[in-house]
Amino acid sequence: MGDTGETRQAAWKQRAVERALRGAAQRAGRRVEQFLDAAQAIITEKGSTDFTVQEIVDRSGQSLRSFYLQFDGKHQLLLALYEEAVGKTAAQIRAAATVREDPVDALRTAVELLFHLCRPDPDAHRPLFTEFSPRLRTCDPAEVRAAHAALFALFAELMERVGAAGRLRPGANPRRLAATTMQAVMFIAHPGTVEADPHPISAAEAWAFCAHGIVGAGEY
Repeated sequence: MGDTGETRQAAWKQRAVERALRGAAQRAGRRVEQFLDAAQAIITEKGSTDFTVQEIVDRSGQSLRSFYLQFDGKHQLLLALYEEAVGKTAAQIRAAATVREDPVDALRTAVELLFHLCRPDPDAHRPLFTEFSPRLRTCDPAEVRAAHAALFALFAELMERVGAAGRLRPGANPRRLAATTMQAVMFIAHPGTVEADPHPISAAEAWAFCAHGIVGAGEY
């Protein structure tokens, strides 16, 4: 039986709706990118995440209404920027770690790089890691897991390589060790209760601390 006029019309309408939705999604995507670019520019200029939504709106050339159609507020905007930064950081750490043939050396490289990236440094201008990340860890755990997904995947992979080489401590679970190591390193790197410590903890000390719980005796 051939298509009826009603069926052909319904198919045409469906295609028209799909085209309209694609166009709306593309426009929304461009607006989101403009807000993110504006926020990143302000963060770079100020060296801080201390800005207002109105500053973002003014810099982007869009409206306040448009901002709140894309984001619930400043926190969600920073979360989007942070997730993007974490993805780039994971790629950077992966590039440095995976060239190491020894799996423990690869893991140590990842730990020390993560430590340096999270360590407060007024000359480094990494406020998403040194300001926003510590605040995020006090928020919804689901947000933290989502934001750190790319980094966790890398640490889990590196930890599993150590396990495959038979060099993890007996009974260790690689994925749980990966999560514990990440959390410990990020916390140690940014000790909120320590003021002007003349002898701050080093990346090597952070690795030594983590290594006691990761690898077998004599591996580090």
